[in-house]
Amino acid sequence: MPFCTSCGSQFADEAKFCPSCGASVGAGSGAVSTITQVAEPLDYTIQGDNLQVVRIRLKPGEEIYAEAGKMLYKTANVTWETRMSGQSVGEKIWGALKRKLIGESLFLTYFRAGSPGEVGFAGNYPGRIQAFDLPAGKSILVQRDAFLAAETGVDLNIALVKKLGAGFFGGEGFILEKLTGPGLVFVHAGGDHVEFTLAPDEIIQVDTGCVVSFEESVNYDIQFVGSIKTAIFGGEGIFLTTLTGPGKVIVQSMTLEKMRRELAPARSGGDERGPMQALGGIFSSED
Repeated sequence: MPFCTSCGSQFADEAKFCPSCGASVGAGSGAVSTITQVAEPLDYTIQGDNLQVVRIRLKPGEEIYAEAGKMLYKTANVTWETRMSGQSVGEKIWGALKRKLIGESLFLTYFRAGSPGEVGFAGNYPGRIQAFDLPAGKSILVQRDAFLAAETGVDLNIALVKKLGAGFFGGEGFILEKLTGPGLVFVHAGGDHVEFTLAPDEIIQVDTGCVVSFEESVNYDIQFVGSIKTAIFGGEGIFLTTLTGPGKVIVQSMTLEKMRRELAPARSGGDERGPMQALGGIFSSED
């Protein structure tokens, strides 16, 4: 016997209306279920340890886009095109300017497979790759220059830090990248990564510049370390980034600024900042 797609009740083959809810089912035709075709998930693997590569296997017709210069390899049947996003000339120019503000290139590169193919992406310095499967309307905030690649349904935009102190002293600057679903997105950041799931009002304090990403529900601010002596001689700077739940937070163990300090000529040793570096950090931010 056929069934009603509105309430699930069964009815006779010749019925025109559902006896339970009264919905029209058509003369003798019964109810027809509507089947929604769900797109297959993106096929990918992340390989490596601290020099990771994301390998994306594209099905015929699948398309992704990436930050220019992040492609490592592709199979010959995968076509690529560098272009600005947006419909009108104004949207293209504005989109390019926004990408420049978040530390990305003016153009994005789109990859499309006419037949099964593969493309690989990697970051520009030692680190790890994080994959986020974002539902429609779900957003995450990530540090500048972290974007690697994404499905075409993902929107790449800018997010302004609302608090003046966090923008000046938080280590990430006033501008963050905002990635909104639906779709898979891949981001790259230095060193190893540690993930926290914060409960409501739970707080974690992070060295400035070490925040990779956090959900929109997480409050982002800065906090003074507690004393002038600790600030100047503690080797961690004057401020700490504070993140208040609820939501997920990812922290990186290595930043470009730390790497530059360690590789600088005549480096006298240690990972700490000297007293003058701690004071000078007020007016500069890490990558």
